[in-house]
Amino acid sequence: MRRNTKPQRKQRKGDRRNDGEGRRQMIPHPLPIQNFGITHSTKLRFVATASFAISVSFQNLMDLLNIALTTVTAAQLFSRTRVRKVEMWATPVIGGASSVQCTFLGSTVGDQGDAKIHTDTSMGIEPAHVVARPAARSGLALFNGSSAQAAFSLVGPAGTVIDVSLTYRGQPGVFVATQNAPVGAIAGAWYYRGLDGLAIGATNFPPVINASGAD
Repeated sequence: MRRNTKPQRKQRKGDRRNDGEGRRQMIPHPLPIQNFGITHSTKLRFVATASFAISVSFQNLMDLLNIALTTVTAAQLFSRTRVRKVEMWATPVIGGASSVQCTFLGSTVGDQGDAKIHTDTSMGIEPAHVVARPAARSGLALFNGSSAQAAFSLVGPAGTVIDVSLTYRGQPGVFVATQNAPVGAIAGAWYYRGLDGLAIGATNFPPVINASGAD
């Protein structure tokens, strides 16, 4: 039987090692931290109580998750958000038809959308259903801060179910107040808002959660 005569490679002092990101280092030291902030990906669901044609701003999206500072003031929980997907369902009245529509129309420099109209119409018992994503190379597909710029526009009948998939990022020391004051909030607690940025008692798009988690 042949013996393996290939010399074994000895590890030398100070030999290179992987830094966890695919790079090599000559001198060992604590690995670099690529993101020290907080990133949170989630899907939020809303049900429209009345028919609507609405433009949802980035401020509305940022206000969806907020923390109460006092009983009547609140701040956004995160400082940036990115829209991954918007999905809508609407069931027609028997004998009628229902349509839903989502459009990424951003026109501000740096926040432009692709202007595509995503729509579906259904008759009978099968719901109209739309799945819409911002174009990968459009400004609306990037992380955006709180602003009046429209993230997307929605049209649909009462009872439309809307799922919005978002990725949030937070930075220490960043403070942005919600556009509308909370109602009966508890200082230090965090809350959900309606998709239009209004408190639960006033919104046309209440989130599908326990009422104790909404202001």
